Amino acid sequence: MSSDPLLQPYQLKHLTLRNRIMTTSHEPAYPEDGMPKQRYAAYHAERAKAGVALAMTAGSAAVSRDSPPVFNNILAYKDEVVPWIRQLTDACHDHGCAVMIQLTHLGRRTGWNKGDWLPSVSSSRHREPAHRAFPKLIEDWDIERIITDFADATERMKEGGMDGIELQVYGHLLDQFWSPLTNDLDGPFGGQSLDSRLHFPLEVLRAIRKRVGDDFIVGLRYTADEAEAGGITPEDGIEISKRLSDSGMVDFLNVIRGRIHTDPAMTDVIPVQGMKAAPHLDFAGAVKQATGMPTFHAARIPDVATARHAVSAGLLDMVGMTRAHMADPHIVQKIIEGREDDIRPCVGATYCLDRIYQAGEALCLHNAATGRELSMPHVIAPAEQVKNIVIVGAGPAGLEAARVASERGHKVTVLEAQADPGGQVRLTAQSPRRREMIGIIDWRMAQCAARDVTFRFNTWAEAEDVTALDPDVVIIATGGLPNMQLFEQAGEAPHVVSAWDLISGDVKPAENVLIYDESGDHPGLMAAEIAATAGAQVEVMTPDRVFAPDIMAMNLVPYMRSLQARDVTFTVTRRLLTVTREGNQLTAHIGTDYSDLVTQARYDQIVVNYGTMPMEDLYFDLKPLSRNGGAVDYDALISGQSQDVTRNPDGKFQLFRIGDAVSARNTHAAIYDALRLMKDI
Repeated sequence: MSSDPLLQPYQLKHLTLRNRIMTTSHEPAYPEDGMPKQRYAAYHAERAKAGVALAMTAGSAAVSRDSPPVFNNILAYKDEVVPWIRQLTDACHDHGCAVMIQLTHLGRRTGWNKGDWLPSVSSSRHREPAHRAFPKLIEDWDIERIITDFADATERMKEGGMDGIELQVYGHLLDQFWSPLTNDLDGPFGGQSLDSRLHFPLEVLRAIRKRVGDDFIVGLRYTADEAEAGGITPEDGIEISKRLSDSGMVDFLNVIRGRIHTDPAMTDVIPVQGMKAAPHLDFAGAVKQATGMPTFHAARIPDVATARHAVSAGLLDMVGMTRAHMADPHIVQKIIEGREDDIRPCVGATYCLDRIYQAGEALCLHNAATGRELSMPHVIAPAEQVKNIVIVGAGPAGLEAARVASERGHKVTVLEAQADPGGQVRLTAQSPRRREMIGIIDWRMAQCAARDVTFRFNTWAEAEDVTALDPDVVIIATGGLPNMQLFEQAGEAPHVVSAWDLISGDVKPAENVLIYDESGDHPGLMAAEIAATAGAQVEVMTPDRVFAPDIMAMNLVPYMRSLQARDVTFTVTRRLLTVTREGNQLTAHIGTDYSDLVTQARYDQIVVNYGTMPMEDLYFDLKPLSRNGGAVDYDALISGQSQDVTRNPDGKFQLFRIGDAVSARNTHAAIYDALRLMKDI
């Protein structure tokens, strides 16, 4: 047997877990009609197949109709969920992975205008800032009904073959009862007494035990320190933990620290890149020491070394590596095989969570197969015929194309104009907070090096440079350059600089700076942060009704903590029309889409963030020489078939362009372009 602490089995009651690594409860928002169907099962089965010991599914499954999902959660209150749960558990059990599910009632953390349009209920009269619904103060008959709903849902999960369940007790209804910040009740379930505030969660546990017996595994994922004045203190949390242990009804504790009622609070619970790794690990260890209970924990444990420390130091019994397994589902397998250096790193971008709120499904920023297990491979199959492939551009799109092509066994040459790989990702990584992004590039360069991909840096490729290599396939991944036009105007805006200019350091911030952000993505706020940190007076302006709409809640938090401390002004619903120079100052002529109002304001510097324009000249030079004329068969691309378009029978090669060389998008789009095209070439 291995001596690696992470690979030691763990006995949880009657259940033997094959190692110490788990994925904690999270909802990737893959259910269909509230049911965990094929996509959901395939996602968890991929990680089970690679060696994860315990898959804690859902985040969370709703036990009551007046707990409507906020982002496509599993509906555990429906009897029809049972066969789908059985399919999910069987898919994981077939690979030796234990499976549990997290159950909850959201309480005030949902909306009344969802699902069956029932009022939300809570032990608090106050709405939760993040989800905004004003709850009804819960009544006795609500409490009785919801206790029964928890027991019913647990019974369904047991019938579906689950190994156990955990109750969600942070931010949701059960926690709303036991936190003094959110319990406005009188009587046996209210007040400031810890006994009364714990009454409801303990009654739920009693009902569950009465329904499913003592053998079924039941645990809690809960906050043992709300890290807020007036809330549960660490001392309270230790006392609660001891009471849970002493109750005899709880088999494991899954420890959280903090609150999730606002975006900043949730970001401290689930830290993003640039924030401290494993910030609550020692506290979880203190709970384990105080109770002696089986203890689980996850909060930005992105790498194997940190996970190994958590177990070897006795801080945890099971360590959660959830976002890490979205980046690479095969972590355990690679540990077993001595291939830790081969693990695709989680870079903390938290695109997974952002994408749920943005578009209703979790996706990994740089693993485009995650969540697409039914159509995209995590392991690339070899090609039947070796081809000579030339890729122009070594940004994320070009490097992913090179990685996949080389794994297929093709001969690959990459031409890159810059001295280093990375494209826009290398620019992003200039920010100290976002330096982890370079892991996207470093990992792919290592993968390419292991497969003998040829790189030619400092090479501005012309058409004859490409054709001289006698390629079978040419991939144009040249990216784009900053778009310096204003909306629907011809020609570049006069007197302005790009967000890239500030981020790269090519242009220094002036004293009074306008960041005109037409795109609403990271470069605008990155430029604002650079200018504000340099001491400039900064205004961020957008024509949209909200600023930075493409930066979701958790990634916005670090920007706001930095920018608000430096008194940055945010102006919405204002459109930059043109810029004129008057002496040493620039006059911005500012309109609005809502009326004919036009105003003027003076700045020392105007910085524009309006996406990129494709660097496409090489593509169009090569297009008439190609067999397919650059055309892509979308039906074949989507269905996973090879590209066989012929528009020019005399053409010598196939030609495709990907990423921002097509249009301004994001890193995930660039990587997905490359993966789904190259996997069939």
